[in-house]
Amino acid sequence: MPEYKAKILLVEDDPTLSYVIKDSLNKNLYDVVHCPDGETGWAQFMKHNFDICLLDVMLPKKDGMSLAHQIREKNETIPILLLTSKSMDDDKIAGLKSGADDYITKPFNMQELLLRLDVFLRRTKKKEDNTPTTFDLGELDFDYTNLNLKGPKAEHTLTQREADLIRFLCLNANRVLKRDEILMQVWGKDDYFLGRSMDVFITKVRKYLKEAKKAELQTIHGIGFKFVYNP
Repeated sequence: MPEYKAKILLVEDDPTLSYVIKDSLNKNLYDVVHCPDGETGWAQFMKHNFDICLLDVMLPKKDGMSLAHQIREKNETIPILLLTSKSMDDDKIAGLKSGADDYITKPFNMQELLLRLDVFLRRTKKKEDNTPTTFDLGELDFDYTNLNLKGPKAEHTLTQREADLIRFLCLNANRVLKRDEILMQVWGKDDYFLGRSMDVFITKVRKYLKEAKKAELQTIHGIGFKFVYNP
């Protein structure tokens, strides 16, 4: 089996174009999962850990912008590139507002697409190179990359947001974290509705941490939280 550079979600309903893209990416050592519509694309996104998403804008069942928005709600960092035949500035802006990082207008040269992918993946790799992805929490083993939290009594498959929150807490153990700091770093912005969402996730994380005798997520009233861990 070849050693792939990255795993890519390709959502494109044009069978000819999708074949050309997938064939070219495979030849350049990318592992590609192709989906012909937005709903299937979402199902595959939830099933696998992808490194980048290529989404056509005009898709059946769920359009590319809606899919991009849904993906971005689950994962703040994964690169999303829209494939579009539209060239209006309003459409480009709408695509970026949906959560996409960039767009490429059809028809495009495959070399251009490969270069765009390389730029995004190098940028992502640079961000992750110096950041730990596995954490020993005593009774719990946390694997951020595989969204896994394993303890002596149970093993949990985490959502991307849960994993992002736990990793941020682990990287900032034993210091007080303000609510707005957590929201900005994990959710990407600070507002009332995201704050309510964060409280729900904090409750979930506390349940997961019950097995860890040396770890505790404390509430610092009026300020935020403190993840206390004494190895």
